Amino acid sequence: MIVRDEAARIARCLDSARALVDDIVVLDTGSLDATPAIAAAHGARVFSFDWCDDFAAARNAALDRSDADWNLVLDGDEWFDAGSTRAALDEVLNAEPCIGVLPVTSSFDLQGRVESAVQWLPRLLPRGVRYAGRIHEQPVSSLPRARIALTVRHDGYRRAALERKHGRNDALLRRALQDAPDDPYLLYQLGKNDEVYGAYGPALKNYLTALAQGGEESWRHDLVVRTLFCLKKAGRHADAVALAEGEGGRWEASPDFYFVLGDVLLDWAAGAPDQAGELLPVAEGCWQRCLELGERADLDGAVAGRGSYLAAHNLTVLYESLGMAEEALRYRMLAARP
Repeated sequence: MIVRDEAARIARCLDSARALVDDIVVLDTGSLDATPAIAAAHGARVFSFDWCDDFAAARNAALDRSDADWNLVLDGDEWFDAGSTRAALDEVLNAEPCIGVLPVTSSFDLQGRVESAVQWLPRLLPRGVRYAGRIHEQPVSSLPRARIALTVRHDGYRRAALERKHGRNDALLRRALQDAPDDPYLLYQLGKNDEVYGAYGPALKNYLTALAQGGEESWRHDLVVRTLFCLKKAGRHADAVALAEGEGGRWEASPDFYFVLGDVLLDWAAGAPDQAGELLPVAEGCWQRCLELGERADLDGAVAGRGSYLAAHNLTVLYESLGMAEEALRYRMLAARP
């Protein structure tokens, strides 16, 4: 782990990992709170590191202090789900070397509710693998990637956490882009950073540039869905539909794709009542398609509920607005959150 000022969260993280690992290395990058003392009290070997605005450098310094055959990487605002067991790790540890990819489920605030989304991130590294990248660093390795059913929870996107980190990632991303101005992954990440703080115009610009540069399948799904959302925010509904038509063949099994496309069409219909008769049935079909597909947590960036209760909620609202009480009642039952 690399940490700074995580006194309120680090015990939760370390306690959740204790049964899964043999040793814990914590690299502190300049905490002003009790983070190092708490980490040591919870069984970690704690080291200090002079922060140099480079996450890869810090990650690699932490890895240099491990002599293990495998290294599991966490952040201070993460923790393992209570159902996580060593058996899920052992399946990979006893197999051929690979990069282990874990589902990291992040909670976030949305319209007075707490929702969650999953990203599949490389977090289990065999000995010798190191990172590159000033920010949103990635392990450098040609080894195959294997998914591990070991759920990590993350609350670093909650409103209070975002306020603490405001400005930090933006500055580092812009410095990284000075060295690689056409890097689609960095542009995608800068767009996400803009979006979470409500800067939808700059986010859209970065997303569109990233799409034009191309993108890996591992994160393109999230990029496309976020671009559709920001096009809606910009009132560029026709452009959103054009993007959906171009990308639809890739994401026919994505409830997130259809959910946001339905939102685009509903927003378009609200601003163009004369076209509502054409647009609303297509939006209806999008949300029904979400329910047919169900939840797809295996897709990067998938938001929980878009294949179930959130889609059912949208259908409920649609049918109520159209005076279709029987249909609205049926979907209201499906819209109950688990």
